[in-house]
Amino acid sequence: MIPVGPQKLPLLAYIIKMAAHHGITKISLLTGYKSGDIREYFGDGSKFGVTLSYSKDAKDRPGSMNAVASALKGGAVSECDELLVYYGDVLSELDITSLLKTHREKGADATLVLAKGYTLPVGIADVEGGGFVSRVREKPKLELDVMTGCMVLGQKAMELVVNAAGPGKTDLMTHFVPELLASGGKVAAFFTEGIWHDVGSITSFETLNSELSKKSFAYMS
Repeated sequence: MIPVGPQKLPLLAYIIKMAAHHGITKISLLTGYKSGDIREYFGDGSKFGVTLSYSKDAKDRPGSMNAVASALKGGAVSECDELLVYYGDVLSELDITSLLKTHREKGADATLVLAKGYTLPVGIADVEGGGFVSRVREKPKLELDVMTGCMVLGQKAMELVVNAAGPGKTDLMTHFVPELLASGGKVAAFFTEGIWHDVGSITSFETLNSELSKKSFAYMS
């Protein structure tokens, strides 16, 4: 609910606008902290051109995997062939239309949204065998395929989330994806080339807030 950008809209508002921009109009918000404030602000979603439902996380079942399982079992997410899961603290230029097309074309059980490369938030030092620093690199970019906190789930994947979630399996990335792979599930990769921000710290929030004052994403009008 933290306001960002020149319009001072909650981060969730931009996410909902992005989904609507790509024709997704049925959205379920999986809430925990500040659940009441979220419901009060967004209501039924009509002012954003979408239909919103809500699922409140159970206190004794934390984690993203349990949250999705609860929404599926509780009916907040209606029956569907594909479920787009998007983390509420990530803002991006994700091309959802292309993502769904890739998911369908590959016949995947799940498709992970990835980005090429990751810039470390700290500098690093190369240390030689004798204990001397040979080089320092300030915030280097590592050539890794990075998960952005977004995925598409097919029916098999949704069933696995519901059946496997519980006290010992709480996180989608840590527990669900490895279990889907272990069960023989097909997990496709979709690389996003647009900007994405994981607003998980004050520093990342300030960076996003600054960038939004310089540019606007297509769905933010």
